[in-house]
Amino acid sequence: MNKAKNFGRDPGLQARMMLTLFLLGLVYAVLIAVLFAAGAGAVTIAVVAGGLFLIQLFTSDKIALASMGAREVSPSDGPWARDLHATIERLCIQADLPMPRVAVAQTPMPNAFAIGRSPQKATVCVTTGLLQLLSPGELEAVLGHELTHVANRDVMVMTLAGFFASIASFIVQIGFWFGGIFDENSEGGGFSAIAVILISAIVYVVSWMLLQALSRYREFAADRGSAILTGRPSALISALLKIDGQMNRIPQRDLRAVKGELAAFYIFPPRAKQSISTLFATHPPLDRRIAALQRLEGQLQGRVGERRPRRTA
Repeated sequence: MNKAKNFGRDPGLQARMMLTLFLLGLVYAVLIAVLFAAGAGAVTIAVVAGGLFLIQLFTSDKIALASMGAREVSPSDGPWARDLHATIERLCIQADLPMPRVAVAQTPMPNAFAIGRSPQKATVCVTTGLLQLLSPGELEAVLGHELTHVANRDVMVMTLAGFFASIASFIVQIGFWFGGIFDENSEGGGFSAIAVILISAIVYVVSWMLLQALSRYREFAADRGSAILTGRPSALISALLKIDGQMNRIPQRDLRAVKGELAAFYIFPPRAKQSISTLFATHPPLDRRIAALQRLEGQLQGRVGERRPRRTA
């Protein structure tokens, strides 16, 4: 099997990303039409939205790393950093990916995430808690998971989807704070500021739910990519179980402090107690991830068995 050609390729994920962006485009077309009908300061909103988009597109990675207190590391920072770079570099060669920047966040929470608008601009960040917790094989599996996100470019789609949701939220907020942006006396009126705020809120909810659904599926795709790239689904299973066990030992206040909007990008949700409903979760349940990896391990072992020459008497 050519790992560089096969790892991380998930038609289901690609279809879901396209569908998510298409549906977001539809709901935002409705929102724009409502804003015009309400006589809103469309030019002002467009300028502000465009500015926010550019800021988020080009600085989201820096903001994410700063929020975690992460710093970029090089192989010269010590034997651990040299080993970390070597593992990522080896995986990138196997996956035919450019070498990303490598960052480390000083926190006992064991986690990792990938950020960046393209494979050429990607950064893979791990926490000191993760480095201390996992074995080399388990760490390799986690890094393979994050590099699959980079290869699939789902980080960019998540960033765009999150931006759309933020804009709807922004319109709701400025509608409450500065009701004067809506001209209720305009000739094309018929929509009040309250109606615009209500529709914006609905758009935000729809966008947020689409974002959560995409986030859950992309985790399955990244787990699969890691398993194929490393050839060891069991290593990722072991890593996830260790992370889950350690996460339960971290105080809830510390988990809430690092959660924020970055939660969807972590390999494991930064909270000890799982949500009752998976509809609002950023990650699929752990037992479903493990079951999927176990099925994949059976498939990989079956392929290895098929390639082994049969002994003849």
